[in-house]
Amino acid sequence: MDERTGLPVVGMVGAGQLARMTHQAAIPLGQSVRLLADSADDGAALVARDVTVGDYRELADLRSFAHGCDAVTFDHEHVPNAHIEALEADGVNVQPGSAALRFAQDKLAMRERLTALGVPCPVWAPITTAESLQRFGDDAGWPIVLKAATGGYDGKGVWVVDSVDDAAAVLASGTRLLAEEKVEIVRELAADVARSPFGQGAAWPVVETVQRDGICVEVIAPAPELDDDTGEAAQALALRIAHELGVTGVLAVELFLTARGLVVNELAMRPHNSAHWTIEGARTSQFEQHLRAVLDYPLGTPDPTARWTVMVNLLGGPEDVEPKGIDERVHHFMAHWPDVKLHLYGKQFRPGRKVGHVTVCGDDLTALRERAAAAADYLMHGGPHD
Repeated sequence: MDERTGLPVVGMVGAGQLARMTHQAAIPLGQSVRLLADSADDGAALVARDVTVGDYRELADLRSFAHGCDAVTFDHEHVPNAHIEALEADGVNVQPGSAALRFAQDKLAMRERLTALGVPCPVWAPITTAESLQRFGDDAGWPIVLKAATGGYDGKGVWVVDSVDDAAAVLASGTRLLAEEKVEIVRELAADVARSPFGQGAAWPVVETVQRDGICVEVIAPAPELDDDTGEAAQALALRIAHELGVTGVLAVELFLTARGLVVNELAMRPHNSAHWTIEGARTSQFEQHLRAVLDYPLGTPDPTARWTVMVNLLGGPEDVEPKGIDERVHHFMAHWPDVKLHLYGKQFRPGRKVGHVTVCGDDLTALRERAAAAADYLMHGGPHD
């Protein structure tokens, strides 16, 4: 409890953009967010007051950080699960807990659990040898998708291979692997929900995520031309997964829409890129909702504020065209697109790195997509903006 305000203190392990936006959401609620940052230069550490610099891989640093927190949560899934279990044994209120988080940390564990629950998943198998990969590929059909069981994100740790020979380097690396069928995708969706320890749940509209090279570049809320039955089924599925796995806070369920229906791709148990649009586009943003949930407060309404909301990620380009004069471009951006909201994360530009996003709400989806794309392109690359 914060002695000055009498309100709870939420500790967030990690100080990237998710922590930065969670900190912003905490301010009007009067809550204090304490951050465990890798560096004082992390995006959230640049704007928050209560920052501890430490190593999330060190239990001693986690224990020191958690002292005095009413709840501890995460802006990434990389904290060793054994450390989370140790914090829980110390009496720390960790949300979500270790039992749930293991299914976001370990794709093999996730697939095993979801399959046991009857949740639709791609055909999959653990892979330990070239022979097991050959058998899987022959049965599922080449090409197949090979994934690192832990640590992958934004297309990292994922390989599409046409043969065992294509996978030789990955197989030799000693990485724990699973193989999945290469699903024929109609489009990619995300069902974002929140659940509190009390068991209350809330679901935002299902969105379409547009991917390029394994990285989400655009989110459209709600997913256009998605029939009501499929949208409601996706929301119900995400809420069921949250309940069955004991998730607290925000859960993002990444989905493939296929000819045979919905298929679960990935899970994230934290605020997620697919729901950044909720800052402007929903009555309760995912960041406020995550705070409410981990503190076991009543959840806010997830209803949209506009017919359509479009979010476009700002991605760093190659080093030799790293944006210069971004401050001047922000000025012109605000003048030319006054209806488009800008979020910069305080991160250094690197190729493919998400350094911010823009969001626009309104009634004309085609116009919104064009405006968001043009605004994002101008910010990252300059040039004409007519």
